[in-house]
Amino acid sequence: MARPPAARTKVLDAYISLLCEEGERAATLDAAATRAGVSKGGLLYHFASKEALAAGVIESTEEHVQLDLDRMHEAAEGASVYYVQTSAEVDTELDRHLVAVQRLAQAGVASAAAMLEDVHSRWLQLILDEVGDPAIAHLVILIGEGLYAHLATPGSWYQTNFDGRLQELLDLVPQLKKLKELNE
Repeated sequence: MARPPAARTKVLDAYISLLCEEGERAATLDAAATRAGVSKGGLLYHFASKEALAAGVIESTEEHVQLDLDRMHEAAEGASVYYVQTSAEVDTELDRHLVAVQRLAQAGVASAAAMLEDVHSRWLQLILDEVGDPAIAHLVILIGEGLYAHLATPGSWYQTNFDGRLQELLDLVPQLKKLKELNE
């Protein structure tokens, strides 16, 4: 009798939560099984090893990334504004998945590091396709990354001094290309 697919999803979600909350060392097979409410045998039915579980996280993350890239490509406000705006969103499913993959990469999982490199390259390419200038595209990436870093840290300097002013920043992003044109 086949195990229900919900068990696989529960195990994967439990492993992602452990990676995000406690790091790769604490994200053991036993801990993931316990958190998912399944037996270790049930976990091993879906993921034969910790490496298989990591591969499942990467595969699941790719699905979330592709949805994000599709939204970014179709965004009426443009890829740059979309990227900066969504960089201010923490604790989303995409964010949780990317944090989990980052933890795997930090633990030396080469496929996780490669995935992060690929994701950032695809985000950069969509922005570059929009703005047409590598320097501006890199600036947009840095704005988004900096914003994310500060918003992911509760009580950060940014939150204390600029909370509620995200729209002002978003209004400036499309102006970056115009500034470059003025300086040429």
